Amino acid sequence: MSVKLYGFFRSSASYRARIALNFKAIPYESVAVDLRVGSNAQRGAEFLALNPEGLVPVLVDGAHAISQSMAIVEYLEERFPEPPLLPRSPQERARVRALTLLIACDIHPLNNLRVLNYLRSGLGQDDQAVDRWYAHWIAQGLGALEQRVQATSGDGRHMFGTAVTLADVFVVPQVYNARRFKCDTTPYPSLTSICAHLEKIPAFAAAAPDAQPEARAS
Repeated sequence: MSVKLYGFFRSSASYRARIALNFKAIPYESVAVDLRVGSNAQRGAEFLALNPEGLVPVLVDGAHAISQSMAIVEYLEERFPEPPLLPRSPQERARVRALTLLIACDIHPLNNLRVLNYLRSGLGQDDQAVDRWYAHWIAQGLGALEQRVQATSGDGRHMFGTAVTLADVFVVPQVYNARRFKCDTTPYPSLTSICAHLEKIPAFAAAAPDAQPEARAS
């Protein structure tokens, strides 16, 4: 098997890559990188040789190692174009990417694990303050996304149009994380309805954190 995915079962960025791989029916080997406190697996020499940032996921396809989930998913889209994750027209592709980047650039980085850990250890914030930080940025981002998707969804089951796109691949892990951190998702009925539909699709269900071997072993 030439394709490997280095990831952590609860990492939303790894979750995105798993969905894309499953959706395109690409066989791959999953390599667990434990990000839990005390592990330091992401700081080992072997993993840092793949990604000096020490971040997951990393996709290895033959001799090529690719980091950053957006780059990974777009690489898979170009290398394995069927079934597609982007519409045909440039205008529609741009609209899907705008939805996707709202999640990848405006929501996720502010609530990334290393940011939350620094708030605690570097800035001395307690769990209550960290939870408020997380909830604030989730509300800001999902609120904007909810407004957008009311205009872009064609059937109330997908983020754009009536088929799975990059935006669907990215929204499911983000809403999963919001629920995991006990954020109130009732103000986002369109997003929660879309995710409820997507999470039932086999490619999405098999990629869920709770379905990974590390989750079952922990």
